[in-house]
Amino acid sequence: MAILHVILSGGVGSRLWPVSRKSMPKQYIPMFGDKSLFQLTAERNKDFVDSAVVVGNKDNYLLSQADLIRAGVHRYSEIIEAAPRNTAAAIAFAAFDLNPDDVILVTPSDHIITNEEAYANAINEAVSLAQRGYVVTFGIIPSKPETGYGYIEYKGNEVISFREKPNLSTAELFIEQGNFLWNSGMFCFQAGVYLEELKGFEPEIYETSLNTWEARNGAFLPETETMQIPSVSVDYAVMERSSRIKVVQATFGWSDLGSFESIWEHWEQQGEVHRFKQNNCVVGSTKHVEFLGVSNLMLVETPDAILVLDKSNSQDVKKIYERLEKEIPALVR
Repeated sequence: MAILHVILSGGVGSRLWPVSRKSMPKQYIPMFGDKSLFQLTAERNKDFVDSAVVVGNKDNYLLSQADLIRAGVHRYSEIIEAAPRNTAAAIAFAAFDLNPDDVILVTPSDHIITNEEAYANAINEAVSLAQRGYVVTFGIIPSKPETGYGYIEYKGNEVISFREKPNLSTAELFIEQGNFLWNSGMFCFQAGVYLEELKGFEPEIYETSLNTWEARNGAFLPETETMQIPSVSVDYAVMERSSRIKVVQATFGWSDLGSFESIWEHWEQQGEVHRFKQNNCVVGSTKHVEFLGVSNLMLVETPDAILVLDKSNSQDVKKIYERLEKEIPALVR
């Protein structure tokens, strides 16, 4: 039995436009010291696993390779998607290449995590549960009523229910009840168990993913077969329907850094006071910036674009990205 780290790296980080682009998604930007989130992810997990598997896309795999070298990870394989088809299929591709009893630790490539001891304890607990045939998800103790995450209602290791991203009043109710965790997007299970569950709940995803896998050319997956795969997340396909589900309550510090608001909070926690002016934040600009009569604003500058937003509207940056993708596609490349 081996333990494999599956790194999911197909996203473009559209909520972090204009910093994050198709050619340089957020997970590869060296914004954390001189390291990227991808590099930190690879470094953080390399001592828990026997090797890594990177599931990424055809535009970014060279960026992944460079960060793996920087992270000191030399035992890895790659699965290069012709087009993103969401996480249920991405994890299936990795599982097809493994022995049924191999344990997969699935993590996104763009999370920041603190408290290494607590992280190690959570990983060890999850691997132990996975070895007993359970499908494991990691739940984060919420620090505020966040509307950008899904929630897990739980008791001990038992999952009572999964909840969609809530509105603010519902999120506040979850926090008040005290038995809800943020859904982290991290998972652990045996390859064979995952494929059994996927085949049982979503046979079309299983079959089309297998067809795509069998038609691969080295690490590259073919486009024609890829586009036949239904685009469904692992949460919808398996986690929310499995009777084998368990949750590990994670006490480590965690953020998906999926929005400018979460980056603001991370920089505040790290004491990076130079990034703030009069309760406003500057990202990327080399110019002298002044704010007058406003607060909670973020000014984000790149060579070809400027974004000014109230940090509470961070989730809506994706709408700008999607509009520009149609109107001025050069600004998202």
